[in-house]
Order: sequence, then structure tokens, then C-alpha cells
Amino acid sequence: MNLNRTRAAVLGLGTSGEAAARLLQQRGASVTVFDSGKPDAQKIRTLQDLGISIITGEAADMAKADYDLTILSPGIDPVVPLIQNFRRQGAALVGELELAFRFCERPVIAITGTNGKTTTTQLIESMLNSAGYRTVACGNIGMPFAEAVQRQGEFDFFTVEVSSFQLETISTFRPEVALWLNLTPDHLDRYPNMAEYRTAKLRIFENQRSSDYAVTNYSDDLPGLVARQITFSAYSEGADFILQGETICFRGEPILEMKETQLSGFHNAENLMAALGAAHAIHIPWEKAKSGLTNYRLLPHRCERVGEIDGVIYINDSKATNLDALVKALESQPQPVVLIAGGKDKGFAFDAIAGLVHEKVKYAVLIGEMADRIYQGWSKVVPSSCAQTLPAAVDQARQHSIPGGVVLFSPGTSSFDMFKNYADRGNQFREIIQELAR
Repeated sequence: MNLNRTRAAVLGLGTSGEAAARLLQQRGASVTVFDSGKPDAQKIRTLQDLGISIITGEAADMAKADYDLTILSPGIDPVVPLIQNFRRQGAALVGELELAFRFCERPVIAITGTNGKTTTTQLIESMLNSAGYRTVACGNIGMPFAEAVQRQGEFDFFTVEVSSFQLETISTFRPEVALWLNLTPDHLDRYPNMAEYRTAKLRIFENQRSSDYAVTNYSDDLPGLVARQITFSAYSEGADFILQGETICFRGEPILEMKETQLSGFHNAENLMAALGAAHAIHIPWEKAKSGLTNYRLLPHRCERVGEIDGVIYINDSKATNLDALVKALESQPQPVVLIAGGKDKGFAFDAIAGLVHEKVKYAVLIGEMADRIYQGWSKVVPSSCAQTLPAAVDQARQHSIPGGVVLFSPGTSSFDMFKNYADRGNQFREIIQELAR
């Protein structure tokens, strides 16, 4: 695809926007990047040195949309003035994921779902590399897909984590292996209802062919899929991959013992099954697949043990940005916990898990924008209190913990009301615990 003499606009100068701009410029386009904020000055100078124009602030929100191609960065909400200005002028928006795919010359394994995307994407990356296939985890995790495509000579496959936001703007994106992990309430501050959120996610399958594979959660009722389907479930017997005790089996054949891995819990068993489904789709023998899976270590902020103080274990699960992730964290704890939860209001109610909270939590400390609302529901089933800051929340949690117990930091929603992101939130929690432990 030659873009010589093509005038391209990129909306947003985050990581994905920068990668898209570089890819377009590399392929011959004349590129202008628009960003309503104040991007890093060094990043601007670097791109300008490449011949890429940058327009920021109010000028970006009022720009003329007279471009041959307009690329939307996935992290930008379509309702902001920058995007609405281009749409009012008739610009057709192409997402960074779709742009990168148009230049992609390698098979794509794509992973979507409300929870477990990053873990599963990295499991597949580890599995393929250990089996002798060159790949990189990219997309909605770490390296943007547009950056990975610029280096595609280094890879045999692309292992791409994709979000609903990215899938909103595809037209030709086609993974040869598409993984659907699960669907639970999330992003209802962006989508008016679950049906629209689900519709966006389902687009991962829309361009697949009969020769492709769809690896799907057996519990989800998906529309008729063109691709060959492989199912998994840690809860049901009818799937291709099932969990028998602590053994993952494929159509009755034992494949992998959970104790061979560094992972635990039903949710991680399903992440492992999904990765093994990808292995089956691309014909990797089980023994080769197992090597990468057993060596994998979880990233920080995912039920990460960060310290022990006076006999109490402190667990950082800041990556729990929705209710289902919080549920999985609680279910993985064998004993009652002191729970720190709460954060940004994303449009769903915590009352839905009050029964599990009653069963698993001995005391709850609530923080963030939703603290009072969660308190109204949970205080009827478990002793609870609210805290204005994370240090105050930890202090309250310590007062209600006992030796041999656990303090679990699993917010169950986003962090942007108090923190930069979930990693900033988790890092602050870890630093508080490590300081107290000294």
C-alpha cells in the first residue's frame, strides 16, 4: 500500500497515535498530528524532525478536516471536541488497529474479552517464543500494533490484544486466530448498555474465514461464527478444554497440570485454556506449548503479593478495573479478607456482588468517587467504612486485620478519579506497604 501524495491526519498523540504517524510517514504520507492537550515537547520535536506536522491545543479542536485519511487513536473518547470537529466535517475515521493491519504481512492472533486479555496475550507470546516462533505481544498492551508492523520482518506472528475501543473502527482487520475470553459489565461510561459493548467486542470475528479459528468461552452464547470454533471452560463439562480437578484436558486428554504453572484460580485456568486453544489452531504440539506456559510469570498489579506486616499478607490487585475482576480476586482467597475497593464511577453497581462480599469479606474499606454509593449497599452485609485517601484506607484496613489474614486491594473499577491509571494506583499501594514493613 503506497501512500505517496496522501495527506493523512492522526487524532491524538499518545503512544498509538505516535506509532500511527510514524507508520504513515514511513509509507510516504504527508502526516499531521492533532492533539487537544499539551504533548511532551521532546516527542513533538522528534516527530517534527521526521517531517511530521503537529497541531495542539485549541487549534487542533478547530482544524479543517481536509485530509485523504484520518486516523483515530483508540484511547480518545469519540465525544471530545477534537473528534466531533472532524466528524462534523465528514471525515471517515480509521482506527490505529485497522491502519496497521492494512500493512500487516504476518498472521495475527487477536485476543479480546473483559478480563484476562493481557495475561492471555503474554501467555501466548511466551508459548510461541518458547516453541520457536517469533512473536511480540502488542496492540492494547505495550507496543502499539502500528509500531510492531514497522518491524514485521522480526516476527512470524503478531499476538495482538484488542479492546472494544479499537474494534469500533475496523473494516478489514482479520485475525487468523481470534480469542474471546469473556464478557462482563465494563465501560458503561462509554457504551449506553451491555448490548453495544458486546457488539463492539464481537467485531473481532466479522472478517474471519472458514479456514480461521475462533477460540471462545463455552459459557458465552455467540452468534454463528464462520471460523472453526474451539471452546473452553473451567466450569462446564461440554467444552473442548475443561478443568478436571487441577488438570486441564482437551477432549478428554490430560494436557497441563495447574501446579506446573505459576498461576492459580479458575480465571487463570481459562486463560491457559485459551492460550492452548491458540496452540491447537496453529499446530503447536502440547509439549512445546507447555514450556512457555509453565515459565510465565504474572505481571504486577494482578493479585500480586507486595508484603507481610504483623502476620498479615497484603495483595495488590489494582488491575481489577471492573466487577468481574474483583469477583475473581475474592474467589481466589481461601479465607475472609479485609478488602479495599472503589474508584471511578463507570456506570455499574457494586450491589450485584453483595452476596459474595458477605461470604468472603470480614471488613471493607471504600475509596474514590463511588465510595459512598458502595457503602450504601455493602454496609448492610459487611462492616464497612470510607476513606478519603489510599494511605488512610490502608490504615483502616490494618486496624481490622488479624495475623494470618489478608488485606486485598482490588478496586473493582477504574482509577482515574484519584490516580493516573491502575499502575500508578497499584504502585502507590505497594510503596505504602513496603514503607510500613520497614
